Amino acid sequence: MKLAAVGVGAGLAAASAAPGAARASGKAKALMLSCMDYRLVDDFVRFMDAHDLHDAYDHVVLAGASLGAISDRFAAWHGTFWAHLDVAIQLHQVEEVIVLDHRDCGAYKLALGAEAGDTPEKEMQVHSETMRAFAAAVREKHPTLAVRGWLMALDGSTEEVPLS
Repeated sequence: MKLAAVGVGAGLAAASAAPGAARASGKAKALMLSCMDYRLVDDFVRFMDAHDLHDAYDHVVLAGASLGAISDRFAAWHGTFWAHLDVAIQLHQVEEVIVLDHRDCGAYKLALGAEAGDTPEKEMQVHSETMRAFAAAVREKHPTLAVRGWLMALDGSTEEVPLS
């Protein structure tokens, strides 16, 4: 098991170090970053389908979505996200990153405390600030990528979050 994990990590590192070395057949329009919350897995897929992205996106899952990619609390995950994004660009020529955070997120509570989302307004503010910081980090590393974000409620409804 340990060797398999090392092999996968080495493969991702090699792929991200050799631009254009390999291309998968086809093209994905976007890379979606979502949370791991089991309550919303089907809603995330429905969201992408509704945005005309059925079978046209790569998917990275991190607890907290945008928070998982940039928070010091989850620093070990940062390299994983950036390596996946690099591979998605190289293999599938993604042009956009879509981030789907959600309300009542346990990762946000663990990292920032329950009070960070104790009102809907505060919850939106905290997610918006985190997603904007995430978008800035993506644009810094990949200036040509578009970045869009939404906050999803537990009923699957979404609010777009301005990221610029």
